[in-house]
Amino acid sequence: MRCQLPLQGKSQYDASISPNYRNSACGPTTVHVILQYLHDDKKSPAVNELYKILGGTKIGLFKWRLIYNLRKLYPTWDIRDCTLKEAMQEIDAGRSVAMRFDRYFSFQWHDKRSAYAYHWVPLIGYEIQDDELLLIFHDNGGPNRDSRIRTTFYKDNKKVLRFVKIAPT
Repeated sequence: MRCQLPLQGKSQYDASISPNYRNSACGPTTVHVILQYLHDDKKSPAVNELYKILGGTKIGLFKWRLIYNLRKLYPTWDIRDCTLKEAMQEIDAGRSVAMRFDRYFSFQWHDKRSAYAYHWVPLIGYEIQDDELLLIFHDNGGPNRDSRIRTTFYKDNKKVLRFVKIAPT
């Protein structure tokens, strides 16, 4: 079984993003990509603007800050922490979810199996492969590289993953 949304990814190193923000723009870039997908009119804030609105810092974007500040921007939307099950239900309903890998604040410093130490990405799908859950996401690019679709097994990342639901009501 496979479910994947047709989201258009964006590199956090895109020329449109301030060079001062690029190394820590994965959170705002993730939110921007999700908002672009949810807004039919494509009038979501630019990444630089979201960096300021959401409270981005040189060390990244804290989950609580993303939720708190995005709720101020979209007060009628359902923006909150969610479980893996809820994240999969959001994908089934046609909505992407913000997914954060975080070894540091989950106190998993030595976990070398996770795909990233700290990184926000748009979760765009999932697949069951040999009875294992495979997560499908955009990686938000790299220096001189566009975002690309990647996959990782949930079991290798479950201790460091957190999900944020961003759904219009």
